[in-house]
Amino acid sequence: MKKTGVIGFLLFSLFMASAQTIESGSRSTTGYIKSDGTIENSSRSTVGYIKSDGTIENKSRSTIGYIKSDGTIENKSRSTVGYVKKDGTIENSSRSTIGYIKDDGTVENSSRSTIGYARGIKKEWAAVVYFFFKLD
Repeated sequence: MKKTGVIGFLLFSLFMASAQTIESGSRSTTGYIKSDGTIENSSRSTVGYIKSDGTIENKSRSTIGYIKSDGTIENKSRSTVGYVKKDGTIENSSRSTIGYIKDDGTVENSSRSTIGYARGIKKEWAAVVYFFFKLD
């Protein structure tokens, strides 16, 4: 009986560690991003992917954008749609600030109001979900 409980706990811990929660400003769960870049909605249905090379795909595996190593976010045509700066500032293609992602995962709009939480998620990945691509 003890072994079953320990194994269950370990499996649960592994499951929780493999997906980070995306939350709204009111802390309701809106989705998950797994460590492999799979993006899921709140019902755990896959809505997109961020591949290791920075390619962003929708649920049908069609490319919808790219994340470059310098934080530039591009659409499928390779046009720049925005930037993620090292300090977490999110800019649109005109270099106007549209939001912020703080080191603790708090996501803020340009007025510094909290619009969500993405703890333990790469800033570029969080920016894709909150600011640049609608994945459903």
